[in-house]
Amino acid sequence: MPKPAVPIDPTDLVAEEVSSRGRRDAVLLAGVLLACVTVPTAVSGSGVALPAIAADTGGGATSLQWVVNAFNLAFAASTLLAGSLADLFGRQRGFAAGVGLFLAASLLSALAPSILVLDAARALAGIGAAAIFACGSALLAVRFEGPRQARAFALLGTAAGIGLGIGPTVAGGLVDLLSWQAVFGAGAVSAAIVLGLLWVGRDEEPALRTDASVDVPGSLTFVGGLLLLMVAIVQASEWGWGSASTLGVAAVAVVALLAFAAIERRGAHPLLDLGLLGDRQLVGLILVPVVAAIGFVTLLTYLPTYMSTVWGDGTGEAGLKMLLMTVPVVVAPLLAGAAVGRGATPRQVIVASLALLVAGPALLLPIGPETSVWLIAPGMIAIGAGFGLGVGLVDGQAIGRAPADRSGMAAGLVNTSRLGSEAVAVAAYASLLTSLAAARASDGPVRAYDGALHVVLIGLVGSTFALSALTAWLLRPAASQSATARSSTTTPATATTTQGSPS
Repeated sequence: MPKPAVPIDPTDLVAEEVSSRGRRDAVLLAGVLLACVTVPTAVSGSGVALPAIAADTGGGATSLQWVVNAFNLAFAASTLLAGSLADLFGRQRGFAAGVGLFLAASLLSALAPSILVLDAARALAGIGAAAIFACGSALLAVRFEGPRQARAFALLGTAAGIGLGIGPTVAGGLVDLLSWQAVFGAGAVSAAIVLGLLWVGRDEEPALRTDASVDVPGSLTFVGGLLLLMVAIVQASEWGWGSASTLGVAAVAVVALLAFAAIERRGAHPLLDLGLLGDRQLVGLILVPVVAAIGFVTLLTYLPTYMSTVWGDGTGEAGLKMLLMTVPVVVAPLLAGAAVGRGATPRQVIVASLALLVAGPALLLPIGPETSVWLIAPGMIAIGAGFGLGVGLVDGQAIGRAPADRSGMAAGLVNTSRLGSEAVAVAAYASLLTSLAAARASDGPVRAYDGALHVVLIGLVGSTFALSALTAWLLRPAASQSATARSSTTTPATATTTQGSPS
C-alpha cells in the first residue's frame, strides 16, 4: 500500500535555499579574499626578489625596474576597463578571467628564460590582477548587503593588508630557501585554489547594463595615455628628465588623456561616467589611495633595496625588518572597523590614516649607514598603520556613493586611482632615486644611495602633507550633513554605519 505523500512546506524550501546561498557566499568570499592576498603579495614580494633576479638574469637597472613597473602599469591601466566590463558582462566572469590570466602569467614568470620575457609576463599578470580587484570588489558589493557587506569589505581590506604585509617576508624566505622563481610559482598555486573556490561559490548573475556597449575609443586613449606617461617617468633616469624624448612622450601622454576626457563627456556609454567626479567626497576618497601610494607603496617596494645596499642585509633579513612596516597593515583595518563600530566616523579614521602617512616618512629621516632599525621603527610602524587604516574602508565608502549599475565602474575608478598612483609613484621614486644616486656616484655606492634616499624622503613628506590637506578638505561634511548631525538624536554608533557617507 503506497504511503501518503508528505506535503512540502514552502518555508523549508526557502530555508534550504537561504542556507545554500549562504554557503556559496561564504565560499565566494573566501576566494575573493585569497585572491586579494595573493596579488599584493606578488606586488610587495617582487621588490625583494629583484637582487636575486638581477644576479640570475644579468638584467640592467632599467629592465629590472620593469619587473615591478610592468606589473603596476598594466594593473593600473586595465582596472577601470575591467570594472566597466564587469558591469556589462558579469562580475563573476570578469573575476574568473582575471584569476585565470594571473595564473598563466605567474607560471610564465616562474619559467621565464630572460629578463624581457619576465617583464612581459609581469605585464600580463598585472592585467589579470586588475580584473581580480575591480571585479572582486564589485562582486562583493552585489552579493552582500547591509552589515554583511560592511564585514566583507573590512575583510577585503585586511586581506589586502596581509598580502602587502607578508609579501616581503614570504618572498625573502622563498628566495633564500628555493629561488626567485618560487615567488611567482607560489602565486600560480594560490590562483588555482581561487578558481576552485569560485567554481563552488558561483551563482547566477545577470548583467546590470545590458543596454551599454564597450567604449573602445575611451579605452584606447586611457590605456595609451597612462602607458606613455609611465614610459616617460621610468625612462627619464636614462633619457634625462629634460630630454626631448622624455618631454615628447609625456606630451603625447597628456594629449591622449585629454582626448579621453573629451570622449567620455560625449560618449553614450562611457568607460568612465565623469558625473561621478561631481561628488566632492567621492573625489576625496579617490585621493586617499594616492597619498598611500606616495607615503607607503614607494617605501615598501624599495626600502628593502636600501637595507641591502647600505646596511648590507641579506634578502631574508631585509624581509624580516620590513615586518615593522607590514604587520601594522594587517592589524590596522581591523582597528578601523572597530573604531567605526564604536562611533568614530569613517572620515575621522581616514584623516587619522592620512596624518600617519605624513608623519611616517618624516620619522625615517634619521636613517643612515650606521643607524639601527629600531631608531626608524616608529616611522615604519606609522607608515604601515596609516596605509592599513584606509584600506577596505575607502573602497566600501566609495562604491556606496555610486548607483548600483555603476558599482563596477566605481570599483574600477577607486582601484585605478590606487594602482595608477602606485605605478606612477613607484616609477617616479625609482627613477628619481637612480638619477640622484648616479649624480653622487663618486661618493661610493653606500653614501650615494643614502644621500639619494634622504632627498626623496623630504619630497615624500612634502607631497603627502599637501595631498593629505586637500583630501581632508574634500571629505569635509556638506553643510546639510553638518546641520543634520548637530540636530540628530541618533546614537553615534548607529549614525556612522550609513554606507557611502564618509562624514
